[in-house]
Amino acid sequence: MNIEDRELWFRAKRYGWGWTPSMWKGWLVFAAYVAFLAVVAALCARHMLTQPAFFACVALLTTLLLAICWLKGEKPQWHWGRK
Repeated sequence: MNIEDRELWFRAKRYGWGWTPSMWKGWLVFAAYVAFLAVVAALCARHMLTQPAFFACVALLTTLLLAICWLKGEKPQWHWGRK
């Protein structure tokens, strides 16, 4: 299956390296990421999570987001604008 045959949830950024959501599924994944970060921050603020646990949760959530972007997005590469 090539890239034209699959549905892309994330498009490559116009400048730099990375992705931006391009479909509702991508926006849903990004919104869930932000919501989970807020929950983790609230738990840490209420002293239910230690600082190392907070950083571990943030690293896990970010790794999960990057994996989804990698699987459901365009090939990542550095861009200097559209041609």
